[in-house]
This record gives sequence, C-alpha cells and structure tokens, in this order.
Amino acid sequence: MIDYLTLMLINMTAGLVVLAHYVYQGVVAENKKPWVAGFAITGFIGVTTGLHMSLNWPLPGSHNILFGEPSVLFGTLFLGAALALWNDWEMATVAIYAFFAGLVAVVLGLRVMDLGLTRSPVVAGLGYVLSGLGGMLAWLCCLLQPLVSLRTSRTLRTIGALVLLAAAAIWALIGYNAYWDHIESFSDYVPPTLR
Repeated sequence: MIDYLTLMLINMTAGLVVLAHYVYQGVVAENKKPWVAGFAITGFIGVTTGLHMSLNWPLPGSHNILFGEPSVLFGTLFLGAALALWNDWEMATVAIYAFFAGLVAVVLGLRVMDLGLTRSPVVAGLGYVLSGLGGMLAWLCCLLQPLVSLRTSRTLRTIGALVLLAAAAIWALIGYNAYWDHIESFSDYVPPTLR
C-alpha cells in the first residue's frame, strides 16, 4: 500500500500558512514575487500527489476522494496564484476558482463529520470547513472590492489570515500525528519489489 497522506497534510499546512502570510502582508506589498515560490512548491506537491491518489486509489474506500481530489483543486489553485503573482496579473479569476474549490472543502468537511470519517471526524471536518471558508472569502473580497478593499482593511486581512492559520493548525495537528503513527505502523512494511 502506498500512503503519502502525511505529505499531503503537511503540504496543506504549509500552503495555508503561506497564504495567510500573503493575505496579511503580501496583498499590500508592492513586490509580490517573494510569495511565488511558496505558492508554486505547495501547488506542485498538491497537484502531483492529488492526481496520483485520484487516479490510483491507494487508500481504502472514499478516502481517495476525500484527500485526492481536494489536493488537486488546492494545488491547481496555488499554481495559478504563483503564475498570477509572477506575472503581476490580477488575482480575481484565481479568487473565483478559490470559491468553488473552497465550497468543495466545506461540503467535504460537513460530510466527514456526518459519516464519522477519519480518526477525528469533527477535527478533520472543521479543518476542511475552515480551509474552504478561506477560499470562499477570497471571492467574497473580490466582490466587495468597491466597498471594502483588502489593501485598506487591516481588520479584514487579519480575520482572513486567522481563519487560514486556524485551518493550518488543524492540518498540522493531524499531519504530524499521522507521521508519528505511520512510522510505527509501516515499520515492518516490505514493498512488492523487495519481496
């Protein structure tokens, strides 16, 4: 069995922290290129692992849908953000994509809690919901741009960053606990190529 869910969880954690930093400080920065590498790294790992999981189903049951497909959406979103920041493009279309990817995360979070999936369904569900709200809020901020600008509203940027950091903390808790558990549970695993 191939299980790289730990990598995906920590990638999500790191990406959300990079995004929180961008929301709080990068939106108002003249030079946005310092955030390109963080978004690109997160996007690459998200798309690569998510596509593999979505196409090969290495996990039992619906966990492949639960973790693989959102990773593709998350990774694609981050690659798009990296490309837009590198080229000094407007981020409105990235924010529109973030809304729909965020809505998927909210739906998955509610379903995780409803079905009792994962070892900690309420915590994991809350991680999905908060991550999704972060994406949905990006689009809402674009809609409200004429009324309230992220550039001028430090309060709005702080709230957005805190929502993203709360989601990152949940994924960090789950991800680092998974690393701890996986080291033990896979300690006797022998891949088919060595059997």
